[in-house]
Amino acid sequence: MTRVPLVTAYLLRALLTSLALSPALVAAATLQVGSKRFTESYILAEILTQTARAAGAPQTTHQRGLGNTAILLSALEAGSIDIYPEYTGTIAREILKLDSVPPLAELNVRLAARGLAAAVPLGFNNTYALAVRAADARAKAIARISDLKQHPELRLGLSQEFLGRADGWPGLVRAYGLNIPAPKGIDHGLAYEAIANGQVDLIDIYSTDAKLDKYQLSVLADDAGFFPRYDAVLLYRTDLPARFPQAWQALAKLERRIDETTMRHLNARAELDGQEFAQVASEWLAQTSGGSAPYAQQPGKPSAPSLWARIVAPDFGRLALEHLALVFAALAASCLIGIPLGMLAARRGPAAPLVFGVVGTIQTIPALALLAFLIPLTGRIGPIPAFIALTLYALLPIVRNTHAAVSQIPRQMIEAAQALGLRPAVILRKIELPLATPTLLAGIKTSAVVNVGTATIAAFIGAGGFGERIVTGLAVNDQTTLLAGAIPVAVLALLVQGGFDLLERWIVPAGLRDQRA
Repeated sequence: MTRVPLVTAYLLRALLTSLALSPALVAAATLQVGSKRFTESYILAEILTQTARAAGAPQTTHQRGLGNTAILLSALEAGSIDIYPEYTGTIAREILKLDSVPPLAELNVRLAARGLAAAVPLGFNNTYALAVRAADARAKAIARISDLKQHPELRLGLSQEFLGRADGWPGLVRAYGLNIPAPKGIDHGLAYEAIANGQVDLIDIYSTDAKLDKYQLSVLADDAGFFPRYDAVLLYRTDLPARFPQAWQALAKLERRIDETTMRHLNARAELDGQEFAQVASEWLAQTSGGSAPYAQQPGKPSAPSLWARIVAPDFGRLALEHLALVFAALAASCLIGIPLGMLAARRGPAAPLVFGVVGTIQTIPALALLAFLIPLTGRIGPIPAFIALTLYALLPIVRNTHAAVSQIPRQMIEAAQALGLRPAVILRKIELPLATPTLLAGIKTSAVVNVGTATIAAFIGAGGFGERIVTGLAVNDQTTLLAGAIPVAVLALLVQGGFDLLERWIVPAGLRDQRA
């Protein structure tokens, strides 16, 4: 048994090295732009990406929808991304933990210690606000946030990030003395549908959201002045201007080029008209490249592609390869770790509670929390932290089934083999593994199928896969895009399960299959 963990360690190290090599070679020559998981951030990041490419940085890459502020900040500090659009209020309250929003120069003094800087005010303030249906505002005389004290019956539909931010719900409750318990969070992209359908009565919004007029919402006045200004700026690593001087000069020219009306129109093009983020950015850059003329909203709504067209879109092959590569790389690593652990638990009884306790606890860690922890630990976003997370999540079925399979082998059979003078390695290869194969394969199959679905979390840290479509669909509440990601994942899960069923019929004798636990 002493050799198995050693071999496992070497194989796992080789696998990690091969996955890490390509990103490491590319990162130095590539300008990495990040974005959060909402429409405006996608569009602004596309504007930055296309501007940098046109200015002499053709390898600029947009790491789309990387999640919340914590994940973007970790990626920026680790060097996995170089720049992303952020807001002064978020920098002050959420990143620097300040009670107010100081001028940009003071923010930069505090950011410098972290190797970061903020610059290029884009020209608009996208502050937080609360909104209710206009009909409810009139009927219940709700015009200000302080009016909420008289309406504890309102059902809240607040985004997860707003509920957890210092400049969000916790601070708002204290500032206004509200006696309303915090609700369960919902995705920002789904909140508008929820309030329109009457499922909730109050939501948090951004002041440049495109759907305010469409859903006839009334924005409540912040009469206590709680919400700070959220002026859009570029948050970047301080070495970026030196590494990409031409791209930085072009990005600096975006200063004061986007006002609130323009940003709301750009958001509407994506959310209401169904335009791709890259196309929205390209249209704006094309219209504004000749001068400072205001952006004109494009008339009309383009015909939306069908579900089938979305599924078989040109990115299908890339997403499928990324998804399957993550699933099976993580599955291989899980087998290399989980099978020895399961055998250890079976052969060393006192070790079993510890082994199952560890792998069971790993299953309870929320996926985004684990990813946020792995980004600074590994110093990167993308396949490496996603691979580690999937490997850890796949351990429990493999460990449990390996333990069950080895424990069920009759002890008399092992003792008879030992009496015949067979070495432990021969007993393992000729007796234990063949008898354990049916149950062991069942555990591996379970992990593989579960990993196909779990691998969608890779999109939150720029590791690709069909989760990209799901995340984008959630961001703009586009059911077609969401289904275009979810359906291939479901089909892949069925294909993987069918593949393991065929493998089992091929390598496991019928008698052993019938006796499987």
